[in-house]
Amino acid sequence: MKKSIKKIAVLSFLISLCFITNLTFADAPPDPGGGPGGGAGPVGGGAPIGSGLALLIGLSAVYGSKKVFSARKKLLE
Repeated sequence: MKKSIKKIAVLSFLISLCFITNLTFADAPPDPGGGPGGGAGPVGGGAPIGSGLALLIGLSAVYGSKKVFSARKKLLE
């Protein structure tokens, strides 16, 4: 009796899950307007990436040197 109740509960859950997922699809994005080459700026805006790239390279160099230092220290012990 308990096995059949479990099977019915699981089956009803799976069937209801199929119906719920069909209701959760997102709508299409709105039309951005304007034509291609309409004179507007690029999609991401005009943000410069030079300083961000330098920051990323600097932080990765610090992280890499820390890993090398830790590996040498562990090797010497």
